Amino acid sequence: MQLIDNFLPIEDFLQIKNKLLNNDFPWYYNDGVNKPDEEHTQFIHYFYKGGFPTDSYGTIAPLIKKINPVAIARIKANLVLQSKNIIEHGMHRDYDHENLTTAIYYVNSNNGYTKFKSGEEIKSLENRLIVFKCNLLHSGTTCTDKKRRVVINFNFT
Repeated sequence: MQLIDNFLPIEDFLQIKNKLLNNDFPWYYNDGVNKPDEEHTQFIHYFYKGGFPTDSYGTIAPLIKKINPVAIARIKANLVLQSKNIIEHGMHRDYDHENLTTAIYYVNSNNGYTKFKSGEEIKSLENRLIVFKCNLLHSGTTCTDKKRRVVINFNFT
């Protein structure tokens, strides 16, 4: 596992943060966090899905350039709303494939975190990137101190 703080230059980070946290950025309701029909829901935005970039792919160009993937499986932003208590969404694997890598980019700082099966918790600190094997069990959470928690999830080789 690799953790990198201040991943992007401040100008690139602020451009992405301001775009994703803007009231005009399109978020789409997802009926569940890890799978449909869960008790909890989230909002999502795809930048790369089904083998193709979406219209908003360029929004995160500095991230893609710095991560420098050989091939992309998926890039998706996740937004969960503030909750009264922190809710862990359950352990999952993005893909059960040992040759893929996951990177989580934290768009805003809050008291939410990413938790791994080992018990290790990575705090949501803006402009932080964590990189790990795609089949590693992990869970995201809500936050209680901000209106929303926003991350961008990359699955790539």
